[in-house]
Amino acid sequence: MRKVKVYITLKEGVLDPQGKAVKNSLNTLDYANVNEVRVGKYMEVMMEDTEELEAQVEEMCEKLLANPVIEDYSYQIEEVIA
Repeated sequence: MRKVKVYITLKEGVLDPQGKAVKNSLNTLDYANVNEVRVGKYMEVMMEDTEELEAQVEEMCEKLLANPVIEDYSYQIEEVIA
């Protein structure tokens, strides 16, 4: 069994209104040294180990988990010890 940790972030240059709202709130709470916040997504997917695992993860990210037009993704595959 493998745990796939998927990280989705907006591409550089794509506006992030949620990140801007978080930054403004942090500044309001006297965290004046916060200059920028980018909000993303994190997912964990448990999968059976196969030879095609990495290709399957890439395909899942491209087809469903991320919007490749405006988002970048990265992932880590870890062995799950029972």
